[in-house]
Amino acid sequence: MPSPLDRLQRLDVSAMRRGIEKEGLRVLPDGTLAHDAHPSALGSALTHPHITTDFSESQLELVTGAHQGIDDCLRELTDIHREVLQAIGPQRMWASSMPGHLPPDGDIPIGYYGSSNVGQAKRVYRNGLVHRYGARMQTISGIHYNWSIGGATTEDYFALIRNFRRHVFVLLMLFGASPAVTKGFVAGLDHGLLPLGEDTLHLPHATSLRMGRLGYQSDAQAALCVSYNHLEGYASSLHGALIGSHPPYAAMGVQAPDGSYRQLGTSLLQIENEFYSPIRPKRVTQPGERPLHALRERGVEYVEVRCMDLQPELTVGIDEHTLRVLDVFLLWAMTADSPPDSPQEIRELVGNQRLVAARGREPGLVLRRQGEDVPLADWAAEVMAQGLPLARHLDEVHHTDAFSQAWQKATRDLKHTDTLPSARALQTMQRLHGGEHAAFGLAASDRAREALLAQPLSAAEREAALLRADRSRQEQADIEAADQGPGGLTFEAYRQQFLDPARLVV
Repeated sequence: MPSPLDRLQRLDVSAMRRGIEKEGLRVLPDGTLAHDAHPSALGSALTHPHITTDFSESQLELVTGAHQGIDDCLRELTDIHREVLQAIGPQRMWASSMPGHLPPDGDIPIGYYGSSNVGQAKRVYRNGLVHRYGARMQTISGIHYNWSIGGATTEDYFALIRNFRRHVFVLLMLFGASPAVTKGFVAGLDHGLLPLGEDTLHLPHATSLRMGRLGYQSDAQAALCVSYNHLEGYASSLHGALIGSHPPYAAMGVQAPDGSYRQLGTSLLQIENEFYSPIRPKRVTQPGERPLHALRERGVEYVEVRCMDLQPELTVGIDEHTLRVLDVFLLWAMTADSPPDSPQEIRELVGNQRLVAARGREPGLVLRRQGEDVPLADWAAEVMAQGLPLARHLDEVHHTDAFSQAWQKATRDLKHTDTLPSARALQTMQRLHGGEHAAFGLAASDRAREALLAQPLSAAEREAALLRADRSRQEQADIEAADQGPGGLTFEAYRQQFLDPARLVV
């Protein structure tokens, strides 16, 4: 049986690419949510290539390009941060994945993208998220890591995804940094959390509440058993969820009595992005193309890792060490044996993820693997041992020792769980902030703002930023004008055309 290093020979490690999408709430100096519109100085959230919004008008999303070098990727992310902070005045970007103090759900501003059909569709989709899951859950922020490697096939990426889902607990342990929330975030929920400060709840061994049952989860989607054994099966599972009518959502209706839109459609998933998963197969789409059609027609181009918390201690929420560990982990997941998944295993993996999110640092914690109990520490040690040769291979390719050093540090961290980011976050909350998550998050946000504003944009960088913003506003205006011109569709006609099942197939 070929080893990971044997399988590696047909991949072009030098052609590895990575990009980052980072979400973060805009907050006022006191840490409460900013309610103003997306700042005009940042351009159009619909068309700007690097600065947009996620769910909320107050939730920035910073997007880098695809980079061959880790340093280049982080440098671009840092530059985008600098551009944003110089444009938003006294506001901060919230440094934690879990929000601080939020207003009532009805006062959380939903993203606005202008009057074009595509802009309206983006807003209506977000309306649907509010009606289906509530606005609070959507304010959770994280980092998505987009990763590809030269020579990989669609089958290689699906092998990676199967192994990633089996072993994502390793990343939750190493980089989970959301062990606590404000009481208001879980008000009215059966949360099972314990008091930490007067206005903060936590679990003492939690790694990432964001990735647990209080985070990006959907009871409605729980019945959606998506297999990653091949593209055809994956696409078929999503296809059904995108075209069938889900009774509770059908009862909600697409439009309210006053004609306003509650959601894009009544299917289990309004669009592909509504499917919650710690990793997704991806393909760059053409204008107007549905993501599922792009995958079916041209195969997988890269994977989107979606399980990464913002690390509040870090100025931009992520660093070189984290990216190097991710690169090794993903390369290992692609090249290690990756047997087919099954409905039983998929149920096990969901249970493992929730368990590690809530109790990952608990001594002696046991997970389920193929129907048997296995200590988390032992399973993680196996992964780390198998990944080390790949880290050394990356060192050889890049003429460094940084990958193996990062991997070895991660191996040590897993043995000393009090050094992990989630443990350090709780320690800092208790030592410096009276056990309060909101105070901890604001202090981290203030530090990041101060550090980034100490590196102001040069005159040339400011001019380039202004040009990008101006260009994006003009692009939005052009799209809106085209919709109003001859041949332009009403939004309802556009919505029906967009949701046509024929657009999902090749």
